[in-house]
Amino acid sequence: MIQGTGSNVGKSLLVSGLARAFARRGLKVMPFKAQNLSNNAAVTADGGEIGRAQALQALAARVPASVHMNPVLLKPESGGGLQVIVQGRRLPAASPDGFRDRKREVLARVLESFAQLEAQADLVLVEGAGSPAETNLRSGDIANMGFAEAANVPVILTGDIDRGGVIAALVGTHCVLEFEDRDRIKGFLINRFRGNVDLFDEGLADIARRTGWRPLGVVPWFDRAAQLPAEDILDLTSEPTANRPSGAIRIAVPVMAGLSNFDDLDPLRMEPNVDLKLVQPGDALPGDADLVLLAGSKSTIADLAFFREQGWDIDLLAHHRRGGAVLGLCGGYQMLGRAVSDPAGVEGAAGSVAGLGLLDVETKLGGEKRLTLASGSHVASGSPVRGYEIHLGRTVGADCERPFLEIEGKPEGALSPDGRVAGCYLHGIFSSDPFRAAFLEALGSGARLPREGSLSYDVQVDGALEALADHLEAALDLDAILAIARARR
Repeated sequence: MIQGTGSNVGKSLLVSGLARAFARRGLKVMPFKAQNLSNNAAVTADGGEIGRAQALQALAARVPASVHMNPVLLKPESGGGLQVIVQGRRLPAASPDGFRDRKREVLARVLESFAQLEAQADLVLVEGAGSPAETNLRSGDIANMGFAEAANVPVILTGDIDRGGVIAALVGTHCVLEFEDRDRIKGFLINRFRGNVDLFDEGLADIARRTGWRPLGVVPWFDRAAQLPAEDILDLTSEPTANRPSGAIRIAVPVMAGLSNFDDLDPLRMEPNVDLKLVQPGDALPGDADLVLLAGSKSTIADLAFFREQGWDIDLLAHHRRGGAVLGLCGGYQMLGRAVSDPAGVEGAAGSVAGLGLLDVETKLGGEKRLTLASGSHVASGSPVRGYEIHLGRTVGADCERPFLEIEGKPEGALSPDGRVAGCYLHGIFSSDPFRAAFLEALGSGARLPREGSLSYDVQVDGALEALADHLEAALDLDAILAIARARR
């Protein structure tokens, strides 16, 4: 189990790299994270949803993603509620306090999922959540030491030196843990080191002396991490837009409070001829954008209100009057219509609100959540697309008679009469290289984005995973890590 001294110390990336490194050695590897808090979800082949990070880790391990790789997924909802996903399926919404009361019940399902993976694998790589040093959360914990204890899993602790204070973080974690939890930690590693790693030899020795834990290596900064799908929207906001060509296609994405499934943006931000701007609250939508993209939303009605509070509705109408294009994905698609109704109060109080009115469609929230992998084609170009649906509700209206996509022989999405506003429910479409090239080319001109100049997204992601595995092979004692895992058995 890879635990960390805090959130965002690189646990997800380390598990991805280790999964690929050990898979290359001929081991059947399974990733696992007992509990994840994220609105960035993926649909699995067995018809459920898990955190996007675990889907990437499955890709790294070269195994199909399964609901058992992330048996508990928590999605924050408007009004302070939580959508609780257990083994891929949605349970009734709960408050954070209500979920804490159910943790012992949920732990049985977590251990069941872990046992299923363990029965199939040579090695299960478990990712912790947050930090075990949050001792106020130890009672009833299912994400860190509570799980490690219940499943009898040895732990490796990770510290992030780039944020500073890594010695204090590791030694301090040792100090606050109870003896039994402290004893489960069999080694530690340092992540995100910039410069000559030999300069930290004394630091490793000091941590080992103070904790009794074995040093397993120092991982240098990995530049190609930006080529892998981002787990957190904060990882996207740090992406530089410098060095983009002057003729780059400009895409503006308003960052709404309930933004979800933002991995839709990853292929676009990696395109050398695209300048992707994440528009933060308080900023106006840029007047020179070629496309305004409304990404997925966990809370469509609440985000519509947020969108209007920022004045973005006025900016969007001005953008459209100037001839700009607009695309809405999933919740963003719902917002573009004339109205969104929630008669059963799925997202909060029952009622109906006016949409942005750029598509002649209406959405009614409710019913069973649709979770499916799908493929088809882009109607305008005939380019193949693939992706996944993960949504509640149904959208109908006159503009649906001009579908944006055709999915498995059926129309999907809508297109405005002028062809400049479109929406659909299919996530992941920009990872389909031919579609992405055709769509971007239609926004600009062939001179701005030649088809042959478009990158292969899947090839780039796989190449980054290979490079990450090489990176960890050189930095860490992988044989010692395997020995720690074998000791459990």
